[in-house]
Amino acid sequence: MSFPIDAVITWVDGKDEQHQQKILPYLKNKGVTTNKEFRTRLDQVEEIKYSVNSILKYAKFIRNIYIVTDNQVPNFIKYKEEGTYDNVFIVDHKDIFKEDKKYLPVFSNRPIETKLYNIPDLAEHFLYFNDDMFLLKETKITDFFIDGKPLIRGKWLKFEEEKLHKKIFSYSEESKAKPKHKRAQQKAAEVAGFEKRFFRFQHIPAPLRKSTFQTFFKENREAEIENVKYKFRSVAQFTPQGLANHIEIKNKTCVLKDDYQLIYIHKDKYFVWSKYKLRVKVNNPNKLFLNLQSLDQCPEDKLTFFLNWLEDKYRLDY
Repeated sequence: MSFPIDAVITWVDGKDEQHQQKILPYLKNKGVTTNKEFRTRLDQVEEIKYSVNSILKYAKFIRNIYIVTDNQVPNFIKYKEEGTYDNVFIVDHKDIFKEDKKYLPVFSNRPIETKLYNIPDLAEHFLYFNDDMFLLKETKITDFFIDGKPLIRGKWLKFEEEKLHKKIFSYSEESKAKPKHKRAQQKAAEVAGFEKRFFRFQHIPAPLRKSTFQTFFKENREAEIENVKYKFRSVAQFTPQGLANHIEIKNKTCVLKDDYQLIYIHKDKYFVWSKYKLRVKVNNPNKLFLNLQSLDQCPEDKLTFFLNWLEDKYRLDY
């Protein structure tokens, strides 16, 4: 089986002064810029370099890597040496929003993910990464696509409103108002026509097909607009990769797997356990993916440990 497959990574440098000035006029509460939950969606420590390196090192079938940004360029690309990262390309938000440029700028991943299918020359089959996702070892096409169909890793969960304890104690309006990732996955299932349960995915590379988005949004233009028109996360939005997953499930054009094959680490939480995972558990032959969340919030000594580990693990020999 051989067909072109690209990789796409969304990225923002929230510490960039120009970006900070761009976001301020749209904030009703300027104090939110110091909130950790808000900052960690924007801030970065150049971990994207190692995400890219992991693809180059362990997914040699990838044709091109597209980094989607808002008029920014990661330092490792900006100052790259000649002959390195030749198949890594920067794509600006305005190049994918096309007829919906009036909604720019946006400061949430969901509108951007909604428009990824518009990347110029993007392959029909592509893998979507966040900049804190990494491949752990050599992968092959069939780890992501089986006979051209996406291999979707996840588990079936009931809608929040369908859970017994939620019915008994009621599902609070405050909880409903929070634009959490899990709720956005449920919303994706609802948009795709599911009524009581959804297939929950984790923070791993998502195998997607461009035509899945093209077909759905051509027939459901209002859903696309609803997902891109918000500057910041809204409870009305769905995760686009979750939408694609549920469309594929509904159409029986995918393969499901209940093993995430993931090692998950959240910044410096349980640091001794995190070190153990990186030194021992990464050698588990079944583990293919690593997610290192919120490194920007690590104390300096622990951040140094993580970055040194990434540098050693993903050093490229050009």
